[in-house]
Amino acid sequence: MVHHKIHFAILQVDQFTPCCQTGGVTARPFRAPAEFPVHLDRAMGAPLPVQLAAALREVIDSGALRPGEEVPATRRLAGRLGVARGVAVSAYEQLIAEGYLRAERGRGTVVNPDLAPGSAAEGGAPAGEGGSRAGAAPRAAAGGDPPDPAGLGAADPASRPPLAPGAPITDAAERPAWRAAWRSAAARADRRPPAPGDPRLRAELAEHLRLVRGTARPARDVLVTAGTREGLGLLLTALGTTRGNDLVVGVEDPGYPSLRGVAARHGARIVSLPVDADGLRTDRLPSGVLDLVIVTPSHQYPVGGSLPLPRRRELLDWARRTGVVVVEDDYDSELRHVGSPLPALAALDDPVSGSVVTLGTFSSTVTPALAAGFLLAPEQLRALLEPVRRDLGSPVSAVVQLALAEYLASGELRRTIARVRRRHAARRDLISERFAGVAGARVRPMSGGLHAVIELGGPPGAAREREAQAVARAAAPAPGLPNGLGVAALGAYWQHHRPGRTAGLVLGMGGPDGEEFGAAIERLRAILAEGE
Repeated sequence: MVHHKIHFAILQVDQFTPCCQTGGVTARPFRAPAEFPVHLDRAMGAPLPVQLAAALREVIDSGALRPGEEVPATRRLAGRLGVARGVAVSAYEQLIAEGYLRAERGRGTVVNPDLAPGSAAEGGAPAGEGGSRAGAAPRAAAGGDPPDPAGLGAADPASRPPLAPGAPITDAAERPAWRAAWRSAAARADRRPPAPGDPRLRAELAEHLRLVRGTARPARDVLVTAGTREGLGLLLTALGTTRGNDLVVGVEDPGYPSLRGVAARHGARIVSLPVDADGLRTDRLPSGVLDLVIVTPSHQYPVGGSLPLPRRRELLDWARRTGVVVVEDDYDSELRHVGSPLPALAALDDPVSGSVVTLGTFSSTVTPALAAGFLLAPEQLRALLEPVRRDLGSPVSAVVQLALAEYLASGELRRTIARVRRRHAARRDLISERFAGVAGARVRPMSGGLHAVIELGGPPGAAREREAQAVARAAAPAPGLPNGLGVAALGAYWQHHRPGRTAGLVLGMGGPDGEEFGAAIERLRAILAEGE
């Protein structure tokens, strides 16, 4: 059977919207293209043009694409999907005939501006409360910080080891757009946002995540949090009031140490769940045991697998049958630099009675010091979360929320993400190149993210794990690298000692620019070469 993988085709969003303040028309800040999943299967009975038309029709009906927004040129779309241009032309002609698309002189093909918005996109915040009517969410970290099992994430970036896991490249806070947003927010800092979050920020988050992850959800489904750990704590507290305090939480093994620790601190019993090269083993999920499961479907941490679409659907079916809440930690899906991401679990979930709560943060794209994030929940789960948030209050200050809303509205975050993707891709290429000739060391293939994994060859076992720990110890401070390297042994990410588990090293790709990062890579290569 031959399959085309899930592709996220690129759509150009209309750059002009009515000006709500003056009644005229003003140029809206540039919005980068939307991304949406298209699954083509040559083994299916339906011809490829029919499959493509059905996929586009579904995206438009869901509200992920809106009236007036441009769709890709047929040649570009065909190139991304790996099909003949005629496939895209035939699909577009069919949708034009049905009234879904319209060919406009000077603009190409757009979603029919006269098309009524899909019901899935309706019901967001009114215009007076923050603008657009759609919503969504991804990405996560520990109150702002990505995982750091070795305790290497120093508060001062200058004192952080150059290869420490969990150190993102974040210079956005040094750029004019963020400073302008902060100045604007500071002038309005006397405003006190509602407990769920500033309405404009919630609407901007919903719009941003519609474009990034293809979700079409109302802004009211987004709650502002102080990061992933705080968002998870809010969810655990809400579930504890309805299911009792003896919650059982499933976590990937190996997996994200900080979120596992949050669940344990809330009194939950932790159950480890096995993963393989593709992520969570959905065929080995227990029944009648768990209340909640934490997954990293876009980029399993730390080994890097992306959960295939059949497993995603299997996970959601299992959650519906068992009543388990699925926490989607989409922690670095924005930083994918090879290929196209699969749809977020939230994009596949039911927006009313669904099971998926998506956690996100700005630590990898703005700065870990911001301590601000968001949570996306379907309607029934959101009804449990909102009373808890009102009782506990919001931990995110008004000025931070106002600044983030202004920053998102400027479109600068999408440009920052594109810039960081390129820098991570270049570092990934450097790591692959420098370790290619080292015997017994293999850079694990990864499509994106903040870190790389170097597997140590030979039979798995305690000896290899001791070797990895010895390498991590050998990467201590030295002349020219006063903070050491900061690499972590892969074994630190496992909850249990499983037989045959892979030994290796985890190294971050967000260290300092210039010679220091390259020198750190060279030193690690020398350490590994000495052990050949």
